Amino acid sequence: MFHSANMSRCVFQVLMRRRFPCHKFGHQSSLSSPYISLLRRLHDGDSQVPDLSSFPPNMIRNFSIIAHVDHGKSTLADRILEFTGAISKDIKNKQVLDKLQVERERGITVKAQTASIIYQHQGQKYLLNLIDTPGHVDFSYEVSRSLSACEGAILLVDANQGIQAQTVANFYLAFTNDLTIISVLNKIDLKTANPEAVKEQMFTLFEIDPDEVLQVSAKLGKGVTAVLDAVVKNVPSPAVKCNIDTPLRILLFDSWFDRYRGVVCLILVVDGSMKKGDYITSSHSGKTYEVKDLGILTPQETPIPHLYTGQVGYFTANIRDTKDAMVGDTFHQRGAQCQPLPGFRQAKPMVFAGVYPMDQSEHTALKAAIDRLCLNDGSVTVQTEASSALGQGWRLGFLGLLHMDVFNQRLEQEQGAQVITTTPSVPYKVTVRGARAIRDYRGDEVMITNPTLWPDISVIVDTSEPFVLGTIIFPDNYLGAIIGLCQERRGVQQEIRNLDASRIIMMYKLPLNEIVIDFFDTLKSMTSGYATFDYEDLGFELSSLEKLDILLNGHPVPELSTIVHSSQARKIGKSMCEKLKDTLPKQMFQIAIQACIGSNVLARTTIKAVRKDVLAKCYGGDISRKMKLLKRQAEGKKRMKMYGNIEVPKETFIDILKR
Repeated sequence: MFHSANMSRCVFQVLMRRRFPCHKFGHQSSLSSPYISLLRRLHDGDSQVPDLSSFPPNMIRNFSIIAHVDHGKSTLADRILEFTGAISKDIKNKQVLDKLQVERERGITVKAQTASIIYQHQGQKYLLNLIDTPGHVDFSYEVSRSLSACEGAILLVDANQGIQAQTVANFYLAFTNDLTIISVLNKIDLKTANPEAVKEQMFTLFEIDPDEVLQVSAKLGKGVTAVLDAVVKNVPSPAVKCNIDTPLRILLFDSWFDRYRGVVCLILVVDGSMKKGDYITSSHSGKTYEVKDLGILTPQETPIPHLYTGQVGYFTANIRDTKDAMVGDTFHQRGAQCQPLPGFRQAKPMVFAGVYPMDQSEHTALKAAIDRLCLNDGSVTVQTEASSALGQGWRLGFLGLLHMDVFNQRLEQEQGAQVITTTPSVPYKVTVRGARAIRDYRGDEVMITNPTLWPDISVIVDTSEPFVLGTIIFPDNYLGAIIGLCQERRGVQQEIRNLDASRIIMMYKLPLNEIVIDFFDTLKSMTSGYATFDYEDLGFELSSLEKLDILLNGHPVPELSTIVHSSQARKIGKSMCEKLKDTLPKQMFQIAIQACIGSNVLARTTIKAVRKDVLAKCYGGDISRKMKLLKRQAEGKKRMKMYGNIEVPKETFIDILKR
């Protein structure tokens, strides 16, 4: 199309000037990102598209980097891209694969990204596919699907901080996926680094030979070449599980929404090959699509005509909803018989919270903002709900507490929405009896995500709540305080052992409801920030759960109802009564605040009435006059209490319900 780099630069400048007369190269524009990246490459004279047909499966390496937060995963990825020439060496190259603002601010990875790079080892060129995955437990399913597209993983550990809770979780996740693990110590340039002690920890926990651990400084670029060489030599090629000669099968391991092209799917070609114009069918939904665009990430989007066996790339096919592109789904050629790849399941929300607009006049705008954001995050469930205090809103389901925080932050930053988020809760399972109850709940087992939907106590057979296995790593001098915290949160100790001479690793089985709100903050506070915490889902277990109602002068307030464990009911009820006493405005009559389970009152407090001084004008005289005035006032207060309507201000609900 273009005969020289000079002509391509001219075309780029003409197109940009026609679209934006005052446009300066490097500024953001409203053009779609893939077209901007294409024009940029043309401007730089890069019109060469890599020939992927020259890389059979045995010349491909698919790998990921797994690490605890702030151990240098993104920095190492930046250096790898620089050393292989994927990006230019520039001090501005920081977190290149983290595209979202929330990822850059928090220093975490939320969405998986890939980078296809070419590396020359011993005179032979290899195609390396770096799959950058989230590291937090909330996204563990997406991580497991991303790791299923790899054959190896770089386990990155900070030589200063040592092994942390997420390091343990990520190691076992990679281990259960049968990945070859390359152990790497980062930040060895720091004066406080102690690589020998950290190697000893890795040997104790993971039985990794200290002599096989590589040492790097991702910040300075030291040792990166040795890591790339280890990837080529030790990570198996996709040939071990991919087949060139069988019909097309594609693993979808992530997706996001582009308003111009629809859903962009990140894929691994497990079997066969695909090209632009192919018709492919989803094993999950059964829908068929035509491949409109096909390419690889280098890390910019680079269109290519073909993707071959074992290669990682992306495609678009006018898919308009991310729920039609579920993580873990298998795509195959239209009309062909296909055995779906194992491991697919739909995302299961574990934390629920109500989201309401600050002002009901913003309801329509907030609905549009949530819908747009859900296009980029298909794991969020949305259900409308109404509150007499907060108005119309939604009950959103998230994979975890961090997922909820990230969603709310993106809602504010990317959509400009201001919202009220209620205290997060977890789903509960209730088994009911009786033909009427089973008919009303459409089965004998019902999932409850909102306390107002809790069945009547007379039809409940048993109740269950989700449990997790928590891993805590901390200095040994905090042992007593942390055991006390875990027991207070109904934890059951599973394992405890020394990690090294000064640190302990401890595992506790904990109810998810006890850790979703303030467990991590309390843990960090009592250990001066030295403890790390991670958890994995254990499923539902039988538990003694009850619905706690709040009554004002005998009238229940549904918005303040909550599900509690029977052992914690009195404590939580007393706390809510005291909080309401401090926040509710006084009335002309006395207000009784009660916390009840059924007809059993667990806690009570009283807000005294605002009194008028009816004796102000009585100067001396007969005492019977004063008693008559006081008696008349008492009768008036009694009538007001009987017929008075207690209106709870919206600000009080926000104080009680808001996180």
